[in-house]
Amino acid sequence: MIETIANINNAVNSFVWGLPMLVLLVGTGILMTILTKCFQLTHFKYWMKHTLGGIFVNKKVTAHTAKEDRQISQFQSLCTALAATIGTGNIAGVAAALATGGPGSIFWMWITAFFGMMTNYSENVLGIFYRRKNEHGEWSGGAMYYLNDGLGSKKNCKYLGKTLAVLFAVFCVLASFGIGNMSQINSIAVNMNSVFGVPMFITGIFLMIIAGLVVVGGIKRIAAVTEKLVPFMAIVYVAGAIIIVIFNYDQLAAAFIAIFKGAFAMKAVGGGIVGSGVRSAVTWGMKRGVFSNEAGLGSSVMVHSASNVKEPVQQGMWGIFEVFADTIVVCTLTALAVLTSGVMDLGTGEMISSAEKTALVSESFSTVFGPAGGAFIAIAILLFAFSTTLGWSIYGTKAFEYLFGTKATIGYKVVFVVFIAVGATMNLELAWDLSDTFNGLMAIPNLIGVLSLSGTVSAITKNYIDRRINGKDIKPMYSAFPVIQKEQEDRVKAEKEQQEEAV
Repeated sequence: MIETIANINNAVNSFVWGLPMLVLLVGTGILMTILTKCFQLTHFKYWMKHTLGGIFVNKKVTAHTAKEDRQISQFQSLCTALAATIGTGNIAGVAAALATGGPGSIFWMWITAFFGMMTNYSENVLGIFYRRKNEHGEWSGGAMYYLNDGLGSKKNCKYLGKTLAVLFAVFCVLASFGIGNMSQINSIAVNMNSVFGVPMFITGIFLMIIAGLVVVGGIKRIAAVTEKLVPFMAIVYVAGAIIIVIFNYDQLAAAFIAIFKGAFAMKAVGGGIVGSGVRSAVTWGMKRGVFSNEAGLGSSVMVHSASNVKEPVQQGMWGIFEVFADTIVVCTLTALAVLTSGVMDLGTGEMISSAEKTALVSESFSTVFGPAGGAFIAIAILLFAFSTTLGWSIYGTKAFEYLFGTKATIGYKVVFVVFIAVGATMNLELAWDLSDTFNGLMAIPNLIGVLSLSGTVSAITKNYIDRRINGKDIKPMYSAFPVIQKEQEDRVKAEKEQQEEAV
């Protein structure tokens, strides 16, 4: 039975993650980069100041919302989104890309991230612009809403928008059990078993209980956990990786040379130059890049849309920072830790070590930290992967809510928590392959939505730049719905009056 599922999944996976899909993913990012006039570069200082910089100087960014308020802060939305993206893709995914696609795959991971920043930005802008409140007073937004209300509002596209919205929601629910549950939990269980000898089913049961206590509490409780867990785990892991690179600084230049050479090197096969080395590097770099930062999937926008932010572009900038932190920072440091540690021949790009995936990163850390290196990675995987599971529980809940209503989500949460125990003991390769397949299926309707509404993203971006950066006095674009637009305008007016009174 498992073999049959694997064969079917491999066939679907090959189709979904073929060249057309990769072109669609990167092509969407390129288009949005052009339409926003390369916002991620031309306004780099601005979005860094209003995201990372805002955490330290702007209390509105981190301020907790009132207990009865179902919204979450901008910082909480970022941490919850990063909780879902900073997972095994940053460790096992990067190692798999290096082992299969060679050092060159990291270059293509960077390319995917660079353009993916604007794909993620666009998703978040649309998510805020088309979001609405559910019966519990929570903001509900995501690809299903901008497909239904955005694409669906275009001429002769009503049923197309509705159909794609439903398909996205269905794929998201399925993906939440793959990328957001089984593959993450399985990685934890395998590592805890190999490093500490903990039986895999024990790990599964323990995590199922802990997740149940958090997930059933809803987005506010999950956000409260992730805003504490994510900064801690990211800083500790990044610090560990930097130490590895510093200890092996003499190999740093060779590592970068291997990355750039591997990205474009051609490989002779059967007497002809067919570029199989480049193809492998491109494919694995892009697949693992998307798995890591999820730009193009339309997933993180569901938690970003729950933020108390008013400006769509403001949350879009958090989307840019999310991809930057996940891939450009964390994934790159993982790759450099592996490449400089001596487990790979940088001249040929061939693996010296027989270790695979997380074990490869563990071996790299062990070159500096000794036996503690393996324990460090096992704990890192535990924190990274478990936080991903928490984040994805929100995505699946929001998609399930769209399909069956708010009251039905408790049933989804119960099943999701139970599957944590299942994921701990299932086949690892099947879990990863299922994750790739569902990722690709999610991305298709989402990217159609982003492309069809690219003009809307461009207009909202121009409106924001004209008002907030160039100082023009024009009407803001907060929401596609007049009632919500008016509410947000009134909030801005009230806040401005309070500031003037305080002065």
